[in-house]
Amino acid sequence: MIPTLVFDIETVPDIHGLRILHELDEGVPDVEVAEMAFQQRRQATGSDFLQHHLQRVIAVSCVLRDADHFRVWSIDETDEGDLIQRFFDGIEKYTPQLVSWNGGAFDLPVLHCRGLIHGVLAPRYWEMGEEDRDFKWNNYISRYHLRHIDLMDLLAMYTGRANAPLDDMARLIGFPGKLGMEGGQVWNAYQQGRLSEIRNYCETDVMNTYLVYLRFQLMRGHIGRESYRHECRLVRDELAKSGLPHWDEFLAAWPETRNAGKT
Repeated sequence: MIPTLVFDIETVPDIHGLRILHELDEGVPDVEVAEMAFQQRRQATGSDFLQHHLQRVIAVSCVLRDADHFRVWSIDETDEGDLIQRFFDGIEKYTPQLVSWNGGAFDLPVLHCRGLIHGVLAPRYWEMGEEDRDFKWNNYISRYHLRHIDLMDLLAMYTGRANAPLDDMARLIGFPGKLGMEGGQVWNAYQQGRLSEIRNYCETDVMNTYLVYLRFQLMRGHIGRESYRHECRLVRDELAKSGLPHWDEFLAAWPETRNAGKT
């Protein structure tokens, strides 16, 4: 069984980088630096969404499923370079099936740019057939290869006109959907020092992605209905064992009677 690694990231404005690019000194408060950048983006694009290279990664949450284990966690590093390095170290170690929701358009480009800034090493991830011929026609980089499945992009047939929000899809299937906060609230929560809440939010997002991926595997015939039900039970059991409040909330929003597919 090839390990499956589902991932999600959370980001905030790269205040240090913005100071460099706009030649601002340390006397300008962080919140004013960020607001200046937001205003410039709103004027240019109508949205305050910052460019990928200006998004500092503060959380990476993962679900890892292999033949013997199921695990969900957040990489516990406060230094951005170390955080990104540990993510790519996992790919180096396991060569997993990567799964994301909008990872091709957001998460991975952010990790690429920020990893480059910090001198991160990721040879297995960037392999495209030069050293391993198996990667020539199926690698992590190509949009249409399946070593990385961006579920949102794939389900939309690679057209943004059909993109669906993760929260909508998860809830329509019968999973909890987003809990705790929305992505737009992360910057304010970060300024208030609520990093643990941000990580918990990121973990529930990645868990929704994993559950939607299981449903996708059922739809494409890679697992049968009994295997699908078994995997859902496994997730419930492992989350219940944790005793953590955010997983208690997640399970409360996902009663066993909720639709789990036809029997």
